[in-house]
Amino acid sequence: MTTRNLAGLIVAASVAALAGAFYSQYVWGLEPCPLCLYQRVPYGVTIVLGIVVLAGRWPLACLALAGVVLIGESGLAFFHVGVEQHWWASLDACAQARATPDTTAEFLTMLMDEPPPPPCDQVRWSLFGISMAGYNVLYAAVLAVISLAGVADLTRKART
Repeated sequence: MTTRNLAGLIVAASVAALAGAFYSQYVWGLEPCPLCLYQRVPYGVTIVLGIVVLAGRWPLACLALAGVVLIGESGLAFFHVGVEQHWWASLDACAQARATPDTTAEFLTMLMDEPPPPPCDQVRWSLFGISMAGYNVLYAAVLAVISLAGVADLTRKART
């Protein structure tokens, strides 16, 4: 495997992850919660890192960093799964999503404003009992392993 191939794979897989997220949002109508939105950021970072590698800059460092970012992505998705399963409490941003008004004026303001995002502990889609966040744990972990194993292989080849 070459650095370009590995970078291309990471960019393509990250674009696919974001495309799936946007497709589920805009075609299926699944509004993302705050944790869902946070999970999109690392894929954007890995796309940028992959493009930097494809441009010929710092290939091993960027690919290794992409692997670390993907480990973080997998951890963030696992945190989201824990929130969905009520293993632990969510973030303040998620708690605000389910805030209830205290006065009639606040209620009317909420009606006029943009609706709040769905709560983070609500599973909005699942397949075989696994939520989108659960699949993201696996997807990001596999990409992280591929990235870091590829970096290790490329480093080993460069030394010989």
